[in-house]
Amino acid sequence: MRAPRLGILAATLGLTVALAGCTASGTTTGETDAAAAEPTILKVAAVTAPMTDVVEAAGEAIDDGFEIELVEVSDYVTANTIVNDGEAYANFSQHEPYMQEFNAGNDGTLVAVQPVYNFVIAFYSKTLDDIADLPDGATVAVPNDASNLGRALKLLDANDVITLESGVDPYAATIDDIAENPKNVEFLEVPISSLNAAYEEADLVYQWPSHISALGLNPEDDGLITELDDRFALYVAVRGEDADSEATAALKAAFASDEVREVIESNGTIDVAF
Repeated sequence: MRAPRLGILAATLGLTVALAGCTASGTTTGETDAAAAEPTILKVAAVTAPMTDVVEAAGEAIDDGFEIELVEVSDYVTANTIVNDGEAYANFSQHEPYMQEFNAGNDGTLVAVQPVYNFVIAFYSKTLDDIADLPDGATVAVPNDASNLGRALKLLDANDVITLESGVDPYAATIDDIAENPKNVEFLEVPISSLNAAYEEADLVYQWPSHISALGLNPEDDGLITELDDRFALYVAVRGEDADSEATAALKAAFASDEVREVIESNGTIDVAF
């Protein structure tokens, strides 16, 4: 009976020595617990309100263990570039067609992981109250990126300002795909961030509600022609390698939270997409 008791004692002593060795050569238990308590910071890029407002609301809702840090940038290309390069974890600034256009032109790996809201786009005019009054030879300012340009031309086609070539995918349409231009419209193609400036000079300007609000305008009250198309819902985007991570799962849940819903529903120009 004595041998087993000695064996147990030896094993216990061996375990004590091993644990003592670990404590001496590594961090203390208190230091380990403190490190484990530190949240993982997820940098999320956004350009302007209400996108920035949504990011902040998601930050209030995200699960313990994670923290969202808003990174405000000046343009949509930068928002994508810093995520693609790993300088930020995610962005909330675009619809999926724009993201795919960025990927194609920049060897990007971004993926859209969570729809958040839809928004009404519109054409605005400083001088006109009705699209029917658009003068001959009018200047029309439209976005210069392919996904938003196609959407703008599609809206003009639907309202008989122009006619696109038969069989052309309207979402991919370009100026060269215009078959009929009865009012001899001249198109000015500029970045979305510059369309507000074009409003001062052009007869008709396409713009997102998040940008036109800086001029005190909104699509419901001031848009001459409008459209809401859920193909262009704004998404949270991350790198492809992060799409299935625990952090991305936490982001998706945060951006589909009641806190985010409240921000969206308080804004008359956007609709919940989750």
